[in-house]
Amino acid sequence: MQSPWTHTTVLLSEAVDALLGAVPSASSADTPPLFVDATFGRGGHSRLLLSKLSANARLIAFDKDPDALAEAATIEDERFSIRHQGFRHLGELPPASVAGVLLDLGISSPQIDNPARGFSFRFEGPLDMRMDTTRGMSVAEWLADAEVDSIAEVIREYGEERFASPIAKAIVARRQTRGPLVSTSELAQLVADTVKTRESGQNPATRTFQAFRIFINAELEELQQALEASLHVLQPGGRLVVISFHSLEDRIVKQFIAKHSKEIFDRRAPFAAPHVMQFNALARVKPSAAEVAANPRARSAIMRVAERTAAAAPELRS
Repeated sequence: MQSPWTHTTVLLSEAVDALLGAVPSASSADTPPLFVDATFGRGGHSRLLLSKLSANARLIAFDKDPDALAEAATIEDERFSIRHQGFRHLGELPPASVAGVLLDLGISSPQIDNPARGFSFRFEGPLDMRMDTTRGMSVAEWLADAEVDSIAEVIREYGEERFASPIAKAIVARRQTRGPLVSTSELAQLVADTVKTRESGQNPATRTFQAFRIFINAELEELQQALEASLHVLQPGGRLVVISFHSLEDRIVKQFIAKHSKEIFDRRAPFAAPHVMQFNALARVKPSAAEVAANPRARSAIMRVAERTAAAAPELRS
């Protein structure tokens, strides 16, 4: 039976066109191009890529979500395979073997809209928020034992929430008097009762839900690992395409590309050769007004594109 929760892929054509602009110097008839959709989701980017790739090309996808794997199983194409892993495992691919890597960050609409996943304050559901429901600790399990300082730090760092401390204290007080939080509605109501002022049009719980989701899935740490891995797996001329949806993600991507898009001189060794530039920053793309009008969830998206330079790709560390 088809899922009632649908997903509209953001920057679909733009991302695929950016990937296909890669011209890896190592590609030949003996080494067919390999592309990676490191966040399969519901397969929008993968399906369009497959429709445009050559017959000898290959596409490897990664995703933690069992629902995403079920969706991937509907793709009958010998060029396609998927791994039940997060994109931090990108570095397990052979060095300099990939023509293009796509990272479409954040969560998909089916994850948000399915109450059983616990991602949204708009629906009553278990306080879960795990991308991979087969392993790891849920938000409810973490909050049942976490110290107030740890909770406040997570809300402050990952939600950029100025009321982090009062919210954390309210969570622990609730736990001590009435038991731990177990549902999305309980958390949303607690935050609403604690946060008395908020930006117009924004639910008081928005930043707290974002913070707990990012923390419980180690999203920013995994992003940093995947970006570093891209240096190793991309061929010279290969493309890195990253779509982010909030400032914490985009800041990491922007700084990573900027860092590796210039020669770095060691001031302690002024006559030594500089560390070579490893990326060329190519583009920063935002959705068109028409796309945002058709899909309001696209409004915060930013796509950054970089190309691996001809500098020799470093060997993977064991």
